[in-house]
Formats: sequence, C-alpha cells, structure tokens
Amino acid sequence: MSYRGRFAPSPTGRLHFGSLVAAVGSWLCARHAGGQWLLRVEDIDPPREVPGSAQSILAALPAFGLLADRPAMYQSERSAAYDVAFERLRAADLVFPCWCSRSDLAASGGMHRDGYCVAASDPLRPPAWRIRVPDIEIVFTDGLQGEQRQHLREAAGDFVIKRVEGFYAYQLACVVDDADQGITEVVRGHDLLDSTARQIWLQRCLGLTTPAYLHLPLALDDEGRKLSKSDGALPVDPMNPLPALRRALAFLDVDTSNISHDVDTLLQDALRHFDPSALPHCSERHA
Repeated sequence: MSYRGRFAPSPTGRLHFGSLVAAVGSWLCARHAGGQWLLRVEDIDPPREVPGSAQSILAALPAFGLLADRPAMYQSERSAAYDVAFERLRAADLVFPCWCSRSDLAASGGMHRDGYCVAASDPLRPPAWRIRVPDIEIVFTDGLQGEQRQHLREAAGDFVIKRVEGFYAYQLACVVDDADQGITEVVRGHDLLDSTARQIWLQRCLGLTTPAYLHLPLALDDEGRKLSKSDGALPVDPMNPLPALRRALAFLDVDTSNISHDVDTLLQDALRHFDPSALPHCSERHA
C-alpha cells in the first residue's frame, strides 16, 4: 500500500498552534513520501465538544495550504463500524462488563487487572466494557522517538473500550478508523505516545495491520505547559496564516529561509528541504 497519513483533531476549540504543528508535520511526512493526507474529526466525546469547532478547524486548514485528498471522516458517524469491532471482541471473549468506579480501583492505583472486578455487577445501571490485557510487553519503534517498550498489564491494565455512557472510547475508535482509512503511518503529538501500545494490542486482537508511528514533540508555552485548547491557548489566525505557519515549520526544524509571502510557495519550499529524520527528537519544546 502506498503511504497514507492523517490529521485527526478533536473538536474542542479552534485550531491552535500545537494542533497546527501536528497538522503540518503529518502533511509534510505524507507529501514527502508521495502519499495521501487525510482528515478525521474525532468527535466521539460529545460532552467535551465545542459547537462549531469541527467546522472551524476544517475551514482553517486550507488557509495554511493544508488540503486533504479526501473528504473528512467524522467519528460521530462511525458507530456501526465500532459496533462490528466490539462484537468481534466480545465473541472472542476478549472484553467484559465492569461496574468498578475510580474510587473502587483507588487501592490498586486506579488500575484494573486480570479481569478481576472489585465492584459487583449491578443490573440497574449500565457497565463500562474493558478489554482483557494479559501479562505482555508491547515493543515498537517510533519513527522519531526510537524503540519503545510498555508492559501493558502494569501500565494500562484492562482498559475501557466502551464507556458507561455508551460512547466508544478513543482507543477503539482510533484503531478502527486508522484501519478503515488505510493509514500507513500515524504522525501525531508526543502526548499520544503512551496510547500506542494499547492501540497495537487492539489491532492484534482485531486482526488489523499496525501502521508505523511517529510522535512529534509537544509545543509548550512560556511557563512550560502544553499548548492545548483546554488550557486556553490562543487560536492561530487563518486570515493571516504566514506567521503561524513559519513558526510551525521552525518548531519542526524545517528550513524557513524562504521569504515568500505566499503560503503554497512556502510549503513547497519547505517540502523540498524536508527530511523526516531531521525532525526534533525531543518529547517537548517551547513554541
């Protein structure tokens, strides 16, 4: 399969600098490989969504020269696909219902292990559904951060794949969507590196191909805090895209010496100089 990458924002606010870095990084990797760049709106958590956010983010990306090769996928429209994956896991006895609360699991550090529930089943309220996690070490090589090892039972335990509210968890939805979109490399922020082992385990349970992974450094503010929509980071301005685009390229150590005042020309020049192996290998850096 030819290269296919993606940018998958959550609609919890307008496009900010940290998300722009992830979008630019994934776009550069896809175009450098001569592949496709796709979009996915991860609107699977309605309580966290900001009305109009998805439309705002998708409308802003073209101003920065970031044009997708296909229409965006919306997770809110993907319940049937997640149902199929869930039923496959249930048929294989890989998932189980759980009524344990956070306080129930506090004595074990918040971890649920070995399929053992502290709380009794309660037919009067819906359960969460967890996937069974064996005593296994997941090993993979990140395209930027190098070899990664995670002892899944100790680090994640039996993690939730369907929440009490009935929403599917990010881990399951992400795995199913990456497979259905044919993603060959996931380029995203370092904050999601810890999720990768869980996603690889789900891929194995579902018989799905594991893509390559590359985790970019996180953008920090002047006080060393992660730039994110939840922290109130100022959005980038699609009406004046060049300053933020230059900053994003500089953050990724991509040559920004071109003085063009045209976004497309700047991106094409950056692409000519782009080398994925020259991306900054740190986990975080100041914006």
